[in-house]
Amino acid sequence: MPDSVATREPSEQVGADGQTAAVERVDLDVTGMTCAACARRIERALARQPGVHRAGVNFATSRATVEYDAGATDRSHLVETIKDVGYGTTETPRADSATQDAAPAPVQDAGQAALAAEYTELRKKFLIAAVLSLPVLVIAMSHGRIGLFNFAGVNYLQLALTTPVVFYCGAQFYRGAWAALRHRAADMNTLIATGTGAAYLYSVAATLAPNFFAAATPRGSMIGMGGMSDAASNIAAGAMPPVYFEAAGVIIALILLGRMLEARARGKTGDAIRRLLGLQPKRARVVRAGVEADVPVEEVVAGDTVVVRPGEKIAVDGVVLEGASAVDESMLTGESMPVEKQIGDGVFGATINKTGSFRFRATKVGKDTALRQIVRLVEEAQGSKAPIAHMADVVSGIFTPIVICIAIATFVVWFVAAPTDARFTLALVNFVSVLIIACPCALGLATPTAILVGTGRGAQSGVLIKGGEALETAHKLDTIVLDKTGTLTRGRPALTDVIAIDDSTSEDELLRLAASAEWGSEHPVGSAIVRGAQARGLTTFAKTARFDAVAGHGVEAEVEGRRVLLGNAALMREHGVALEGFEERAARLAAEGKTPIYLAVDDRLAGLVAVADEIKPESKAAVESLKRMGLEVVMMTGDNRRTADAVARAVGISRVLAEVLPEGKADEIKRLQREGRRVGMVGDGINDAPALAQANLGISIGTGTDVAIEASDVTLVGGDLAGVVAAISLSRATIRTIRQNLFWAFVYNVVGIPVAAGALYPFTGWLLSPVIASAAMSLSSVSVVANSLRLRGWRAPLA
Repeated sequence: MPDSVATREPSEQVGADGQTAAVERVDLDVTGMTCAACARRIERALARQPGVHRAGVNFATSRATVEYDAGATDRSHLVETIKDVGYGTTETPRADSATQDAAPAPVQDAGQAALAAEYTELRKKFLIAAVLSLPVLVIAMSHGRIGLFNFAGVNYLQLALTTPVVFYCGAQFYRGAWAALRHRAADMNTLIATGTGAAYLYSVAATLAPNFFAAATPRGSMIGMGGMSDAASNIAAGAMPPVYFEAAGVIIALILLGRMLEARARGKTGDAIRRLLGLQPKRARVVRAGVEADVPVEEVVAGDTVVVRPGEKIAVDGVVLEGASAVDESMLTGESMPVEKQIGDGVFGATINKTGSFRFRATKVGKDTALRQIVRLVEEAQGSKAPIAHMADVVSGIFTPIVICIAIATFVVWFVAAPTDARFTLALVNFVSVLIIACPCALGLATPTAILVGTGRGAQSGVLIKGGEALETAHKLDTIVLDKTGTLTRGRPALTDVIAIDDSTSEDELLRLAASAEWGSEHPVGSAIVRGAQARGLTTFAKTARFDAVAGHGVEAEVEGRRVLLGNAALMREHGVALEGFEERAARLAAEGKTPIYLAVDDRLAGLVAVADEIKPESKAAVESLKRMGLEVVMMTGDNRRTADAVARAVGISRVLAEVLPEGKADEIKRLQREGRRVGMVGDGINDAPALAQANLGISIGTGTDVAIEASDVTLVGGDLAGVVAAISLSRATIRTIRQNLFWAFVYNVVGIPVAAGALYPFTGWLLSPVIASAAMSLSSVSVVANSLRLRGWRAPLA
């Protein structure tokens, strides 16, 4: 049995007695599950254990996720609970918490090895079943009319060929059915075991004790397999009763084929995580004791100085110390354009250095890197369930007993209503067909496979969706509230205008004096003026002999022997500087959402400079895309009304909530919800966290604070607002795929069961062969997985 992969993450929870209890989260790989009913049975058994707060089992990923009180139970007890229910797992811990720093890669290898082992085992059993069942099928289809198969011991030959198929290739179905029976439950294994077992046991009895059975040839024809409509062993004189060895053997072979294809397809659903993990470099070049040395990436520790050369992958997260370069961060953000990096900028592990070389200080290593956090979020999302999944789970859980009742009723009706010479044959054939075609595999796979692929595809595009519930909620939104600072804008002021009062002083000279006065200032406005001057090629600034910051007004400095005043109108008036009609120009700048700053030299007005929180280039296009998707876009900010209106006009937003205090943002979200709206909130700051948590869906900008990211349901790895468009588009595509899967899975059973029960026989004389029923059942499961895999081709819409 393949090793399980377990993850434990300790936390704390306050119990009913007021004491703080240690709560751990464990992920266990489960083997032997065949349908959603299996998952529900394990889920219920785990949930009943003392100390378990939450238990969820994902059929598509074959993983159980349990949150439990470490003082009341432990992982080994949970493993034993799963085994007691009749399924397999082991206690092998996953290197994702305490040991993850040392060896993250083998865990993924173990997961892939388990998938490969499952596929290999199913492939071997299918090939054996196919080789042995093919001659039996040919004999059945010959109806005894081909001389080669017209001999007295032909039934014994079929028995010899079919027995290994049933007891070796199909053993897993019978073991699963017995485990379910011991727990007074029924699942897909029950249906397969009952159907094939009935056909096999009847055929064995008819072969070994033919005198107890009357030879019969049922009237009518069978859909697909003529061999089921005549007595396969009605040889020569017709003394032998009919046998259905081919039904047992071929059904097992076809179901194994479906399982094999399904296992192969499900293996592809985890490609996103495997690709992400594969991006991490294996080695890093660190400087220790003044010497550069190549070390395994697992040995890099926080504080190390790491050297990166052109074309190399960055090993871990850190901050640039020396040098500059452009870095391809597309694996994190989905953005194809390289990002310029300079001293003080952050860099992320697994991204690719393009041009220059630089050194950086490692700040986050191992499980703390952005890449590993992304993998953790995606795994948690793939292990969760969307509300839409609960309907399918409930139906799958109660479906099997209902189907068994329908099959028994079908047998009774046919046995009573059919002609005496054919009633048992017709009753058995239809009984087996109903059991086989009704297996609820497709229902169980409909939701988790789509969530698995959808969340993985989102991660590749820089959209981290924290769970199936968030994925489903996103497609229901009708209102998007955007924070201004850091979301629509860059979040820091930038120089926008330089206006000289006359030709006596050029704009460059004006800006040089302003930057010289602000040089070394920590004020955001002063830093913006200095950066703006540097961007215009002014790199040489004069030294200041004196610098005074006037709180709330501006600065006063002595530059090259001249007195320089830089600030608002109040500062100018205080020093008797005549504004000479420039108030109107300053008012126009303010109306545009900019902050005007007067510059005076030796108590004479020299000009104006203006700074503003720059609007991100993609904001306008993203807002337009959200509107095209039918969403109302609202801007909410604590900034003043005039600035807020200016930014809203620039990006095309008509509804503005301005001058909202941090504690009032959540109240504004509540007010929108009371209007009957489903609200998505997009923000990046600590003050946005309550609103993000209050909204139906919180979307945080990945460049924002950790608090905002933790409070949100969706995280955009980059700072691009187009990620909001991508998140909602991906949600809609995933939910659309889930609905398609559920529709076809339900339709398949609604149509298939009556046909298998013989509903068409009175009108057409057609009956459904159990062999065709098993092929249809396998095809339905594979088609659901294949439909989900189409999401791998999803592309984020252009904003």
